[in-house]
Amino acid sequence: MTDETILLAGSVEPDQVETSIGGGSLVAYTCRAPDKTIDNEDSVAAIPYGPDAVVLVVADGAGGLPGGRRASQTAVRSLQESLDVAMSETMLLRTAILNGIDAANDAVRALGNGSATTLTIVTIEGHVARSYQVGDSEALVVGQRGHIRAQTMAHSPTGFAVEAGMLDVRAALHHKERHLVSNFIGTEDMRIDMGAGIRLNPRDTVLLASDGLTDNVHLREITELIRKGPLADAARAMTGLARRRMTVETIHQPSKPDDLSVILFRKPYRKVARLEPGRD
Repeated sequence: MTDETILLAGSVEPDQVETSIGGGSLVAYTCRAPDKTIDNEDSVAAIPYGPDAVVLVVADGAGGLPGGRRASQTAVRSLQESLDVAMSETMLLRTAILNGIDAANDAVRALGNGSATTLTIVTIEGHVARSYQVGDSEALVVGQRGHIRAQTMAHSPTGFAVEAGMLDVRAALHHKERHLVSNFIGTEDMRIDMGAGIRLNPRDTVLLASDGLTDNVHLREITELIRKGPLADAARAMTGLARRRMTVETIHQPSKPDDLSVILFRKPYRKVARLEPGRD
């Protein structure tokens, strides 16, 4: 069990960590787009907040804007610094996250280069998970049977259309405006979507991912791959499929080369012993 922050950021080569943190098992992975020669613009972190809580983070630096890599790293490090202060003051985690996101937004704006990044967070506090969303990176809670128990909404034209029932998930994956995002860290009008707290059931899996995954792998494929089995195997299968789709374009499957980041987290299953009748 680690009590130190895990940070994967800006690596040229694929980078993966498998560890125990926040009372559960975690796999984090990131790699740059297969067609890129510049650095990976995604940043991934797992930040402990006391003995049985962890803050999971995926930030996707905005492609096409200056300093996407710097924006994602600045946002994550600013969030971490804010959480370190909040933990020393024994601040409630929900308040600490909201303050930390505001601090991250201020820090990216202070770069003064017009850069921006998405920021998707899931807190695990005991057995309760809660999401905080800025942008179009995604978070899911998936049960062992593949049922989606919680899902963030992408802050994008296609994301809003899916939420309103005007566009189905498969059509959104192939939509020509899939790349557009309407909410970023680093902007004056940044807004935060905070999800309801959800109690994790035994064997539930929490996923955070940049759109390098969700623009290349169908939702039903993701849920099927992560719902059971070792997290490392699920991460390997998911990211391998996404990278194959990025490099081999077909008319039937999505193919959008992009930086790719994934976090998988699962609480251990503990079987409760039951006393036999007549014994104590």
